[in-house]
Amino acid sequence: MKKAIQFGAGNIGRGFIGALLSQASYHVVFADINEEMINELNEKKSYQIHILDLEQRQETISNVSGVLSNGPDIVNEVAEADIVTTAVGPNVLKIIASTIAKGIEARREAGRGVLNIIACENMVGGSKHLEEQVYTHLSEAGKAYAEENVGFANCSVDRIVPPYQGENMLDVGVESFYEWIVEEPSLKGEVPQIPGMKLTDNLLAYVQRKLFTLNTGHAITAYLGYLAGMETIEEAINNDEIRAVVRQAMEESGDALIKKHGFDKEEHYKYIDKIEKRFKNPYIRDEVIRVGREPLRKLGPADRLVGPANMAIQYGLGHVALLKGIAAAFHYDNPQDPQSKELQEQIAQNGIEAAVSSVTGFTDGSEDHRIICEEYAKTSKA
Repeated sequence: MKKAIQFGAGNIGRGFIGALLSQASYHVVFADINEEMINELNEKKSYQIHILDLEQRQETISNVSGVLSNGPDIVNEVAEADIVTTAVGPNVLKIIASTIAKGIEARREAGRGVLNIIACENMVGGSKHLEEQVYTHLSEAGKAYAEENVGFANCSVDRIVPPYQGENMLDVGVESFYEWIVEEPSLKGEVPQIPGMKLTDNLLAYVQRKLFTLNTGHAITAYLGYLAGMETIEEAINNDEIRAVVRQAMEESGDALIKKHGFDKEEHYKYIDKIEKRFKNPYIRDEVIRVGREPLRKLGPADRLVGPANMAIQYGLGHVALLKGIAAAFHYDNPQDPQSKELQEQIAQNGIEAAVSSVTGFTDGSEDHRIICEEYAKTSKA
């Protein structure tokens, strides 16, 4: 039987990527540092996915097991795998890179063939970033082997998987919608046959479509909802004032995406409609404090808030709602989130003007910088 290694046994790993691999007749080995989760996977060997939508249903995911990602067995698991996927968060890729490199070296020594690695993270170029990290740990012979036999294919992933409390700790709740688009030219050997995985030779367009629409709207909904003292994305998006800003921001980013990638405007606006409807799903309890976490990353120049604003600027398009969303993000104050603490310390020590310049790249004195600071000054947490 084909074997898949899924780094990350969290909600995305179990509720999305690992589930699709299992349904495609792979034996899925979940690799994680959570020993309790790994023991449960090895004992139960299956779990339930609960589809949280108007037509609620359950799917049983079977033929799964677990391995500690920092334990002695993971290298051999990678050495024997047909495909490796990740859902660990962008910052963890560099941590698992040395383990993957050891697995590649073991494959080379055993004379094994093609392996495809797909980092299913909310970032542009996740697999290529992982490839760079892995190569720093490979021998010269390992690098030569990897060039011939190991594909690192970037992808775009889209599924809302909120925290979920089931009868079993392995059970996970997901929305019915999902999208997994993989860069076909970067795959090695025979293309994996995985129902639900779409292939493309123009991945950047789909990555930016998702990041600058779904993730942009999600983040702005979260930050405006947090400012208004709301708990969930559903509650926030059903507020008329918040919905109007979020909708305008997604249309601003959409107009820039249409200019850059040639998307059909009518089709793209239907895509925005679908996303707005997903945010309103009453069966998904997605807390604004979760969606808003790691604000420094989300305020990066190429990420979901500043990235679409920069693209709109490039094409001379309006982007005031995007700037309002950026301003709201600077108010996100969650003591449990290290990035939020760091952001608030920057503001306290240096002032909002310096923080905006440092974090977003908008220079002090520019029109965009001025609007962000003015919008920040207008608002405070309810």
